[in-house]
Amino acid sequence: MRKLAKFGLGLAAAGGIAVAALAVGFPTPPATPPMAAAEAARRTAWDFNLVAIDGEPMPMKAYRGKVVLLVNTASFCGFKKQFAGLQQLQDRYGKAGFTLIGVPSGSFKDQEYGSNKQIADNCQTIGIKFPMAEKSAVVGTSALPIYKWAAAKVGAENTPRWNFHKYLIGRDGRLIKAFGTTTDPTDPALNAAITTAIRARPARA
Repeated sequence: MRKLAKFGLGLAAAGGIAVAALAVGFPTPPATPPMAAAEAARRTAWDFNLVAIDGEPMPMKAYRGKVVLLVNTASFCGFKKQFAGLQQLQDRYGKAGFTLIGVPSGSFKDQEYGSNKQIADNCQTIGIKFPMAEKSAVVGTSALPIYKWAAAKVGAENTPRWNFHKYLIGRDGRLIKAFGTTTDPTDPALNAAITTAIRARPARA
């Protein structure tokens, strides 16, 4: 894999959502058709469903009231060292109403195992205990609906450009912030955003 340029973090506004500078130094991924703006506006993350790594239903509404960090993962990516840091985030904030959700994906250079069992076995080997969805596309026309929703929220330029992109979702199911691949789980800005989201109360309907 060619060397990827590193870059500093900057913030920009995209539909009222804070986004870290994400795009520099990564290949251009397939375009993800965003959900229609009107539909995206009336939906929250809790309206979507995933499938767990073991094939069981994984409705996002099960996480209602929690802060969620949604991360597309890949077992063979050069950034796989972030797995340990992500688990540390789960350990640090899990009892405060936070959870990681990993979405294994081969969307970028097919850097993931072929089967969900292989992915699950690898997660067990490396000590990953946070919830993992089944292997799924996170960009392009086959992207999961929740990723198309997020694309409508942050704009195409702030959707995943590589593995280990991160979406922070608040207790009310609204997308708070997007962090790029090079944002390490130990990053102070990421940890501050998680802490702020944990302390926030969901807006009343």
